[in-house]
Formats: sequence, C-alpha cells, structure tokens
Amino acid sequence: MQAFTQHQGLVAPLDRENVDTDLIIPKQFLKSIKRTGFGPNLFDELRYLDHGEPGMDNAKRPLNPDFVLNQPRYQGASILLCRRNFGCGSSREHAPWALQQFGFRALIAPSYADIFFNNSFKNGLLPVILPEEVVAGLFKAVEATPGFQLTVDLAAQQVTAPDGTAWSFEVDAYRKKSLLQGLDEIGQTLLHADEIRAFEAARLARHPWLTKVAS
Repeated sequence: MQAFTQHQGLVAPLDRENVDTDLIIPKQFLKSIKRTGFGPNLFDELRYLDHGEPGMDNAKRPLNPDFVLNQPRYQGASILLCRRNFGCGSSREHAPWALQQFGFRALIAPSYADIFFNNSFKNGLLPVILPEEVVAGLFKAVEATPGFQLTVDLAAQQVTAPDGTAWSFEVDAYRKKSLLQGLDEIGQTLLHADEIRAFEAARLARHPWLTKVAS
C-alpha cells in the first residue's frame, strides 16, 4: 500500500453525520472482484442525478451541482472533513478503496465506525480523530476560505492549519509504523520471509514425510 508520512492538501467538507458505507460506495458496485476502479463511483448517489450501475460511462452521467465534491472550489481535494460516526453500516472494504482511488489521502472526523476505521489503515488511508469542537471550527474555516488546506503529519501526529494552529491526534503504534512504511499485514509478514523459509526448511528436515503429504 502507499506509505503515508506527511500530506498537505485541499480540504473538502462533507457536512452530514452517520455517513454509511453504502452511501460511500453503493452495493451494486461491489460485484467487481478487482480492487481498482471504485473512485468514479464514490458517493455515487450524491454525485450523480441518475442511478448508477457498473459499466456505465460516468463521463456522460448528469452531475449533481449541489454536491460538495462536484463544486469547482473543491476539485482536487485530498482531505475529507467529516462529521461523527463516519463509515457506519456494512463492513465493505470497498469504502476505503473508493475514497483513496478518488484521491483522498486522509479523513478528519470526531469518530468513525470501528470496522471502517480499521479497514482504512489497512489500505493506506489515514482516519484522523479530532475533538468535535475542533472539527466544527474546521468546517467554518473551510466554508469561509476558498482553497483552505491542512497539513497532516503522521510522524508528528499533528494536523496543522495555514495559520500555524496545530492539533495532536492519537494513533496506535503498530498502525502508525505500518502506514509510515507503506506495509499492510501481508507486507509486514514478508519482512520475515527469510526467517519463514528457514523455519520451513528446518521443519522439513525434521519431518521429511511432510513432503509426501504435500504432494
């Protein structure tokens, strides 16, 4: 997965609570067995005026001009500002895939649904938790300031505004290390590939009959 160290980017505000995973990426798009191509259908029901289905040419679909991600001032946003309980609903891993493939590198919210929170870290998307009053202030700042950007520093565990105001956030040590290295659980395991091969060779030397069982 893509490593995350420090990211500075345009902030887009999604001003609604309890955004569930079916709203993030509707169920009809989960038919794909690939892990790519979900970005164009992120928030499909909100972004488009028609009903979306897999295989449609999204470039020809009518956009909802009132939806925040369709507004010119938020084009290219890479930090999504959210309200409480973001990512609730089903456990689909496609939700962080769609957010990341759309271009988001970090999320900021007062709280997240547990499974979505875990899935985000496993896919290189950083879900930052800040106090609700701080998030409310950021919504006001984004609305008042076109082009409003934030810097999210995972190593320092800080979010910094253009005026230098900084807020600290907590992150589990293992998740932090994995994101900084750009390694998911499989990648972390493969760091010990030589040890794994040595163990397997030693085990077969002690129990050579296992070779016949495997064949």
